[in-house]
Amino acid sequence: MTVMGIGAANLLKGSGTLLLSCRTNSIPAVVTSTTIASRLRLNYCSPTLSLHNHKNNNTLFGTSVNGSKFGHWSNQSNKLYFNFYCTAPSNVSVQEQGSSGELVEEDEESKLRKIKDAANSLDIRVGRILRAWRHEEADSLYVEEVDVGEPEPRIICSGLVKYVPLDHLQERGVIVLANLKPRNMRGVKSNGMLMAASDASHENVELLEPPEGSVPGERIWFGSVDEKDNLPDVATPNQVAKKKIWELVQPHLKTDGACVAALGTHCMRASTGVVVSPSLKDANIS
Repeated sequence: MTVMGIGAANLLKGSGTLLLSCRTNSIPAVVTSTTIASRLRLNYCSPTLSLHNHKNNNTLFGTSVNGSKFGHWSNQSNKLYFNFYCTAPSNVSVQEQGSSGELVEEDEESKLRKIKDAANSLDIRVGRILRAWRHEEADSLYVEEVDVGEPEPRIICSGLVKYVPLDHLQERGVIVLANLKPRNMRGVKSNGMLMAASDASHENVELLEPPEGSVPGERIWFGSVDEKDNLPDVATPNQVAKKKIWELVQPHLKTDGACVAALGTHCMRASTGVVVSPSLKDANIS
């Protein structure tokens, strides 16, 4: 018998309907939880889960919870249907199978550690805008020439016209996400992103500011001061895009009640101090 699940990930919390199908008309008397879980990752259900065929009394039991009935199924048209109810602890998530086929569990602490490692693989640097001007083909865009510690300044386009006066961009320190793939923005190739904080309505946007004394090109990281010398190598732009590193990290970036930029409880810092927003508290960062 070959078992195939549809939408199993949605059954980790709450309830749903799961469709199992068989290649033949022969339904075995018992389908063990190992058979199901190996494909459906339902390892947080009863460890002795069994599917019993008792003619007209087909039931799905989990004997580890006093033999109580979890759901029911029926054999119709070579397909096996049952309603299934499964709950995972709120502090646990289920990942894909490991390389040897075993189910891999991941707690919340491990998940956050991976997000932090991913954040520190981003090439975030102190920058300094040398000059800025309005984009000739896009009313909402500025074009900035930014020193990020390389032999030549980078050209970066930013949608800040609505939020930051042009004269406030000249000769100011900024935070630059530098390992994104270049993007063509109305005829101008943008090679990086200026990082900014914004309130929930996105009506107020402020560029993040590096600490006083930091220099262009200096690497930014998330964590304590003594973690500076143990940072992972920065990812290539292709790796950032392929692994969706920025998409993983960005939802966890915010300013705290003191306007300090952070990833959860880990401050965003340079060697001389922490990165801040001028005035936005509890704001999203992008």
